[in-house]
Amino acid sequence: MIKNYWNKGGKQKGITIFVILLLLVLLFFFRDDYQPVLLFIRKYIFIILVSVILLFFGLRKFRKSANVGSRLGILALLIVFFGLLYLVGWHYKMYDYMKTYNVFNSLNKVEINELPLTQNERIQPLRNVFSMANESVGETKDVSLPHLVRVDGQNKWTMAIQPSEKYVMQQINDNTEEVFAVSSTTPFPRFSNENRISVTFSIGESLKFSRNTYNAVVQRFNPWMLFNYEPSDTFYMKNDAGKWVEVVSLIKWKGFFFPYPSFGGVMIIDSGEHDMNDYIERITIGKGTFVSPDEIKNYPFLMKQNTLSEKVSQLEAESLKFLGGFSDPLPWNMETAVKIPMMPKDQNQQPYVTDFDFSGSNSNAYSGLYHWFGLEPVGNERTSLSYSVFVPADGTDKLYYYDHATKKQGYAGVSAMPLKVKESRKEYDWNASTPVEFRPYIKNIAGRKRMFFLGTISSISSTDAQQFDGSATPDLVLIDSEYRDVIWIDVKHPSSWDEEVYNQLNEAWRSSEGIGYYFKEQPKDEDILEREMDSLMTIPKVEDNTEVIDKLQRQIDSLKAVNGL
Repeated sequence: MIKNYWNKGGKQKGITIFVILLLLVLLFFFRDDYQPVLLFIRKYIFIILVSVILLFFGLRKFRKSANVGSRLGILALLIVFFGLLYLVGWHYKMYDYMKTYNVFNSLNKVEINELPLTQNERIQPLRNVFSMANESVGETKDVSLPHLVRVDGQNKWTMAIQPSEKYVMQQINDNTEEVFAVSSTTPFPRFSNENRISVTFSIGESLKFSRNTYNAVVQRFNPWMLFNYEPSDTFYMKNDAGKWVEVVSLIKWKGFFFPYPSFGGVMIIDSGEHDMNDYIERITIGKGTFVSPDEIKNYPFLMKQNTLSEKVSQLEAESLKFLGGFSDPLPWNMETAVKIPMMPKDQNQQPYVTDFDFSGSNSNAYSGLYHWFGLEPVGNERTSLSYSVFVPADGTDKLYYYDHATKKQGYAGVSAMPLKVKESRKEYDWNASTPVEFRPYIKNIAGRKRMFFLGTISSISSTDAQQFDGSATPDLVLIDSEYRDVIWIDVKHPSSWDEEVYNQLNEAWRSSEGIGYYFKEQPKDEDILEREMDSLMTIPKVEDNTEVIDKLQRQIDSLKAVNGL
């Protein structure tokens, strides 16, 4: 048809050339708009090809067949095939099952035999920080979702103060001009003065058109990357020169049969004003400096940092359900299958970004930020902790996991924690408050390494369950995952937490484990008596021991008299 139109004359040739050039220009300048379609084809390329080939030959056979019965049979077979494809692939999620299995096979899994210690514990949960940040900005401003990153050697929540999505003109004209950076280790995060940094970004998560972070990054992709990469979480941090930058985590899709997502590096967007040169660069080649996973070692500020997309780490952690084999997660097996537990009232689901110290864990893992998951058995009624999973937050190609189930430790998992907290304080109005974000707290206490869960009590709006009240002095709890006891701790004195735990649980530990005395505890009179009696009862036998026994008995009687026994 195009050829016939071309041969009609010079005018038609000119129109054809103009239309083709216009299409090429539109394809070039609007590639950020149609890129989701390319990604969809990439994600389901195998299924699409099989479906197209079968449909082509099925319709071809249908057209060549003169018999009505044969045509009806062919149509019936096509309907049955596509019906089964939908039922098995989507309804029963076998496509996701195969995708997750590919993730499992691609992982560099390392089992560790000793848990790392936690350090620089964050006090406030993510939603509390987000709520308090929004309380500190004006009507025409919004705050981006906070992320825990390392800034100047400290762990901080960083988020952009950006034009509100309610006001379109601000999204078109304004820049992102400020960034919050508040300490994660204090119960009193301040959203003013030195924690409110003036820095201008012409690219932002809430901005419109080519100034939107997603659009600007996609425009930077080359044709091959358009099919294989997608932007994900956006982080704000300082680069090696001490300047604030916007770091966009990239997801790379790998594989042909059931493609799966992986860490694809980052795109670094420098700060700067919105001007004509910036505009031309954005609409032509996009914005940002692409750093592949192999090149991250050349950027010290990206190492041991939090730049990994949570979509990727979630799928990696979930794939450990295949540790028992390909068929183990199927409904009729599930002997070792595990899941990431969902917390119904916790708006920040796992992973919980946590700072771990691996220095004494007999592994080559770095000490720093990790995405932590507490995996539990598949059944809803099973809440034990099966695996602790540590995914390096900087995208390092390794996954560390600790097998609690095989070691038969019997630890309680994250999903068991809310009820234990509520049971410990029945006087609370738990309709207006809820315990959230049970991140790990692992410390050497009373002679050995012990695992707790650190949770925060957050108030929830009665009209909007999404609205958390960020209190400056929240109530904190530590739950011993082994003994299941709840310890309410003083949020203002983190240095006393371990001793508070010991003061509440030391007698239980002493009777169960036979531990000694710690934290310079002065033993009580009955403890002295008990130890004296134990030592006396272990005196070795002698041949003529009548005199010795009488002497020991007198000592026991005197001790009992002194203590009023």
